[in-house]
Amino acid sequence: MVKHEILSRYKGSFLGLLWSFVNPILMLAIYTFIFSIVFKVRLEQHSALYDDKATFAVLLFSGLIIYNLFNECISRAPRLVLSNINYVKKIIFPLEILPWVTLGAALFHAGISYLVLLCFLMALGYPIPETIVFLPIVIAPLLLLIMGLSWLLASIGVFVRDVGQFIGLILTMMLFLSPIFYPASALPESVRDYIYINPLTFIIEQTRSIILAGTPPDWIGLVFYYLIALFVAHTGLIWFKKTRKGFADVL
Repeated sequence: MVKHEILSRYKGSFLGLLWSFVNPILMLAIYTFIFSIVFKVRLEQHSALYDDKATFAVLLFSGLIIYNLFNECISRAPRLVLSNINYVKKIIFPLEILPWVTLGAALFHAGISYLVLLCFLMALGYPIPETIVFLPIVIAPLLLLIMGLSWLLASIGVFVRDVGQFIGLILTMMLFLSPIFYPASALPESVRDYIYINPLTFIIEQTRSIILAGTPPDWIGLVFYYLIALFVAHTGLIWFKKTRKGFADVL
């Protein structure tokens, strides 16, 4: 189903699956041009590893990979069951795997984007730190969180159709309240702690640290994040299983 989800997105297009490579390459090129040449943004963070022209584009792109992974799954979650009515009414099907399909496709595109990012860094002669091996460990709790939220939203979306519109607004807010266009260290100390209420902030900062700065993850922070993500995932799955009995009646 994940394979079908990925291929169906590019079905009928001239480049087909190559679009999964072309899109991130074009976006990285645009970010580099706009922010390093047009706006001439300069950041001190990571300046020891990257020159000013590439720093902002790399920071921005690495943050957007995490946001796009989250956004692709959560934005589609409210309509997952609604768009698969046949699975609800006509056949016995484990509906709880539907969010896994969306997550699998999103992970595929995130992986391609990370590959493009690493190729970009190597092409410019920047070192790839050994700490990059921690990337799966850093992203894993976010995947658990995404699954829990997806199960909750997929269930609620069956009964309350407006939830999809509401989630769209929340995701837009999260885009600008996440340290994507800026590092968390650039914020005043009085508000810096509040941005970590956003579940994307910690993961974005950690991925930047292991890929760009070459520093190990914050293991204590990761443990707390894992515990919270496990709780959300467990709660979401239980809620989904309890409410799925009413899906057929509503649909």
